[in-house]
Amino acid sequence: MDNPMNPVATFIQQTYGIIAVEMQKLRHDPWELASRAIQPVLWLLLFGEVMAKVRGVSPGDVNYLDFLSAGILAQSVLFVAIFYGISAIWERDLGVVQRYLVSPAPRSALVIGKALSASVRALSQAVVVYILAATLGVGLSFDPLHMAGVLVAIVLGSGLFSTFSLIIACIVKTRERFMGIGQVLTMPIFFASNAIYPISLMPGWLRAIAHVNPLTYQVDALRSLMLTNSASEYGIATDLAVLAGVSALLTAVAAKMYERMGY
Repeated sequence: MDNPMNPVATFIQQTYGIIAVEMQKLRHDPWELASRAIQPVLWLLLFGEVMAKVRGVSPGDVNYLDFLSAGILAQSVLFVAIFYGISAIWERDLGVVQRYLVSPAPRSALVIGKALSASVRALSQAVVVYILAATLGVGLSFDPLHMAGVLVAIVLGSGLFSTFSLIIACIVKTRERFMGIGQVLTMPIFFASNAIYPISLMPGWLRAIAHVNPLTYQVDALRSLMLTNSASEYGIATDLAVLAGVSALLTAVAAKMYERMGY
């Protein structure tokens, strides 16, 4: 009699295979992680230190540098993930996608594997932000449960935006178009969120956009979990549920569209 767990085990194995391939690329180019660490450092050291002297930007009694640290971590995750789809275009040009498509692996395993690979890069950014934030005196929480929640929020957010990136790559199919669209999308997603200022300071139309922006919920979860003096506006369970739900929807769409990358 067949073991009913075999399909599940096979799916996990196939997903892990994609992750292993992506991690091998990262081992061959470790400077990618180092170069990506520059951006959060600049935001916290320059923007954060300057804006910390402006009163009324952060809500309540929260120091602005504390408030900003979670937003910059979410920004780092977004910037890593949103351009991840360009690797799929490279793979198509090199014939790698065609080999993936003729393999027995389900398309969802390919998409999830790539999303989790992007999460590894995002987690390296988290280490940089945590070290710098601690150095600057940010009131970080090192409670094991909180740090586990931060890990989950990073993985979900990175998976969401990298899958969104893969969908864009499936549509545009060229590196030049992808880079242009990626740059156009990144800034609105970032600024139409609570990453660097509270939603209460936004005009009504921008506030409405922020409430349907997944990055807003990732920032809210990270801020309440990372800091000792900040509470979630929507509830951590709601934040993670929104990220998980949007990720699942995008994964289903990307799995359908991934076939296009082979043509």
